[in-house]
Amino acid sequence: MAAPMLRCFSRCWWSGTPGLSGVLALGLRKAHSGAQGLLAAQKARGLFKDFFPERGTKLELPQLFDRSATGYSPQTIYCGFDPTGDSLHVGHLLALLSLFHFQRAGHNVIALVGGATARLGDPSGRTKEREALDAERVRANARALRLGLEALAANHQQLFTDGRTWGSFTVLDNSAWYQKQHLVDFLAAVGGHFRMGTLLSRLSVQTRLQSPEGMSLAEFFYQVLQAYDFYYLFQRYGCRVQLGGSDQLGNIMSGYEFIHKLTGEDVFGITVPLITNTTGAKLGKSAGNAVWLNRDKTSPFELYQFFVRLQDDSVERYLKLFTFLPLPEIDHIMQLHVKEPEKRSAQKRLAAEVTKLVHGREGLDSAKRCTQALYHSSIDALEVMSDQELKELFKEASFSELVLDPGTSVLDTCRKANAIPDGPRGYRMITEGGVSINHRQVTNPECVLVVGQHILKNGLSLLKIGKRNFYIIKWLQL
Repeated sequence: MAAPMLRCFSRCWWSGTPGLSGVLALGLRKAHSGAQGLLAAQKARGLFKDFFPERGTKLELPQLFDRSATGYSPQTIYCGFDPTGDSLHVGHLLALLSLFHFQRAGHNVIALVGGATARLGDPSGRTKEREALDAERVRANARALRLGLEALAANHQQLFTDGRTWGSFTVLDNSAWYQKQHLVDFLAAVGGHFRMGTLLSRLSVQTRLQSPEGMSLAEFFYQVLQAYDFYYLFQRYGCRVQLGGSDQLGNIMSGYEFIHKLTGEDVFGITVPLITNTTGAKLGKSAGNAVWLNRDKTSPFELYQFFVRLQDDSVERYLKLFTFLPLPEIDHIMQLHVKEPEKRSAQKRLAAEVTKLVHGREGLDSAKRCTQALYHSSIDALEVMSDQELKELFKEASFSELVLDPGTSVLDTCRKANAIPDGPRGYRMITEGGVSINHRQVTNPECVLVVGQHILKNGLSLLKIGKRNFYIIKWLQL
């Protein structure tokens, strides 16, 4: 059966389907109160881009979420995350937020780690083949992604409750079912249901076939495995909806066709927009501009600052996409922001909401402490910062552990930390005002260090040489 033609939601469901546009508009006023409220609210936030199939099936997508329908039950929705790296990044957040919105409306969601499919590499949205990863590397990445997904789900559950009964959040790995498959048996059972002409017609395949590098058989087979994932989850978990980035549409269509051929049942796909930087490049590992969600790769402070630095013309859209704040509250935030844009209040609220979701309340507190210490020269913030926070804040800074001998001077400290050159030149750097300790300028090289001034109560000193060279000193035997 040929796949029904894809049309944009805004053209058909929002205005083109008789009677439905009014229901969706009502749904916006009722927020998540029912089927149309859920779909329309996420459309209004900009979370949903395309829906497939749009029409021509026995079951329409809105029916799945219509609480008033006879025999209504919560639905299961899934989204896949291939472990090509050992951390999720901001580019993954939009799909996760979409899953969370369904969960908050009472539906069950599955985050599927592609422990098997990552070995092949998804060609969607790529101009050349991914670098091959060995099996052990993929397994390690898959474990890390699973832990990251579970941590995000736990933060969501603990910090963003809204009084409603939520659905479940489950993390699975598709290697669990592929490791039991034998190649010839799998091809015999599955391969006959796919037509080469249809697979070759996918935009992602066409683009790669026309590229100088071409396309490998492994990459070409990727869409078959993603289609089988959808089928497996449909059979085992009753999953009828797959979420994915807009570059996943071809893979989602393959899953729809495969399931419909085998079962005669209708399933659906929803795509979310891709997040790009100011130049239009997709945010992600492959593009080399990823903002990671793993603290070891991007600290809470760095994540917080990524959103604080967002341009004014993007902040309202990002508040709708990356937070659970109600739309009226976002409107109020933007009204205040327009009056005093220099305060960046909208960006700060956005940064706080995202950092809290990713790193928890402690991570948000850490990001704010680091912000105060770096940009507001706050001694109080420096004094309560941990060693980890200081290392995160000053990633390029030298970290030293020194013994505080009686009579240790500013000059002694700078030399032991290798912060200034030996001889008269280093001495002059201090006398000429080029050195500060804990944000206080020091000009007397012979000045003896004073605990509580040069050495903070947490046993640390922040030494700055010039404008940008930082040295962190942890004093021993205080």
